Amino acid sequence: MWGIAGILVSTSKHPPKSEELTAMQLTMRHRGPDGDGQWISPKGNVGLAHLRLSIIDLSKKASQPMTDGQDKVWITYNGEIYNHQELRDQFPDYDFSTKSDCEVILPLYEKYGPEFLDMLNGIFAFAIYDSVNDEYFVARDHIGIIPLYIGWDSKGVFYVSSELKALEGQCEKIELFPPGQYLSSSENKFKKWYKRDWDENDNVKNLETDITKLRESLENAVKRQ
Repeated sequence: MWGIAGILVSTSKHPPKSEELTAMQLTMRHRGPDGDGQWISPKGNVGLAHLRLSIIDLSKKASQPMTDGQDKVWITYNGEIYNHQELRDQFPDYDFSTKSDCEVILPLYEKYGPEFLDMLNGIFAFAIYDSVNDEYFVARDHIGIIPLYIGWDSKGVFYVSSELKALEGQCEKIELFPPGQYLSSSENKFKKWYKRDWDENDNVKNLETDITKLRESLENAVKRQ
């Protein structure tokens, strides 16, 4: 369990401030007892924050917000990518600086754009800032296991956070980020990335359920744990 926070659309009149990010972090202190971090873009239009519970890579190098090493792409992330090592193998020339499961998201995003989301086997919620294109990209896992909230203040500034209470002192309007979707500033609307044939009733309405096979599958799944 980690905590993320972000101020993703700001203006020169109302730039993100470290104190504002700190206030959001303090409301979620319990989510990250092992460390915290902040990053504000040189343009002063985006601020990212993170609270860390060290699990996979315990070193300080794995602290967040995390960059690709060239400051082109930044991420604040919460979750776990189970197939991160397999995904890393796709980038033999990439200079990974940590063993953290979230770092692989950076080259995936740069290479594939939104299409990479369906490559992830895991649970997650994250916010990316692409400094080259001056764009943000926010996404949540397929069924919303990892929490994520978004909000807007009276000036139209856009916020994200792991917990609703981190937004309550900042935002006039707060929403739950929809599971299985992403939001990018280039498209400016929610888009569903998690799509399966069985989502459509017409594709499954004539299927029959075999209770015996279902029971066997569940029993086998438990045995593998």
